[in-house]
Amino acid sequence: MATGNQPESPATGAIALADGTVFLGHGSGAVGIAVGELCFNTSITGYQEILTDPSYAGQVVLFTFPHIGNVGANPDDHEESSLEGAKAATGAVFREPISPPSNWRSRDHFDAWLAKKNITAVSNVDTRALTRIIREGGMPKCAVAYAPDGNIDVDALIEAARAWEGLEAADLALNVVSDAAYDNSERLWDLATGFTNNDATEFHVVVLDYGVKKNILRNLAQVNARATIVRGDTPFDEIMKLKPDGVVLSNGPGDPAATINRCGDTIRQLIDSGIPLLGICLGHQLLALALGAKTQKMPQGHHGANHPVKDFETGKVEIVSMNHGFTVDTATLPDGVEESHRSLFDGTNAGLRVNGKPIISVQHHPEASPGPQDSFYLFDRFASFMRGNT
Repeated sequence: MATGNQPESPATGAIALADGTVFLGHGSGAVGIAVGELCFNTSITGYQEILTDPSYAGQVVLFTFPHIGNVGANPDDHEESSLEGAKAATGAVFREPISPPSNWRSRDHFDAWLAKKNITAVSNVDTRALTRIIREGGMPKCAVAYAPDGNIDVDALIEAARAWEGLEAADLALNVVSDAAYDNSERLWDLATGFTNNDATEFHVVVLDYGVKKNILRNLAQVNARATIVRGDTPFDEIMKLKPDGVVLSNGPGDPAATINRCGDTIRQLIDSGIPLLGICLGHQLLALALGAKTQKMPQGHHGANHPVKDFETGKVEIVSMNHGFTVDTATLPDGVEESHRSLFDGTNAGLRVNGKPIISVQHHPEASPGPQDSFYLFDRFASFMRGNT
């Protein structure tokens, strides 16, 4: 067993990797043990949005920025769109103790919020060392523990990490979606009015839910689209009975090669129908698979809010938010399917378009705001497809 840094005071928390590496620290959030795939996120803001993104289901998020918690937490910044979607990140890792809140929008201390969300966290660990482990060896299985009495069974923690099944071949999207359909017309947050509804929508969009983020729905309302959210495996005929002007394939967690087995027939029928389609993150990967391409697991994945992506249609470079551990293999793209966006960090695929069809998709999150609004145009582009299709 390799041991990382030791805390200055008695340990109440720990993180153990499947290879036996252990870091002791101070626990926070939910008491107990959480298992998952350890990934690092380089964002310096948006920790609440990150930990409530259903795409992080089955993962423990290590924040490379050392000071987390300074803006507290509030009920407006959750990204899950349903009760089931709240099953997002299982754990979190911080360098420094959680900062006290200092923001006018704060309604809760971040530590108390973590406990309410059932997220187990550990701080006072060497996040640089852990990040280097991920960078050099890929995202490991891990277990995070918080024991207020300091009674941490390190051997049991290592075994919990080893016993976890992992993300490959896991259809985690099945666990973060609501069985019941629901509508949304709520727009983006405004400083003066907060969240308001768009009561004069131009389009009706059906969102196939694999773990959709709330801000995706708000961006649709911002371009005058009322959204009806349904399960990702809803049959094609049921979708078309809703008379949508367009369909969105949402973000979500897990291995797209597993989820496509459940949802592929619907997506392929939507492609053949000619209806405008927009795929985001997992939805982008599922679209690629339905078109005949392949996806593959990434060693470190992309998790952060400072990723440069080039849009080949305009030639512009946008700064985007990313959160994915799988990528589309561009060498497997079939004829008629073109790469529309590319990561300038490592050259991996970040978007697709289909020749002759109103279909676009992106690997990044256009609804997030690191640029701060570099990618919002994608919703306008999707709206123009719907407008031209009516």
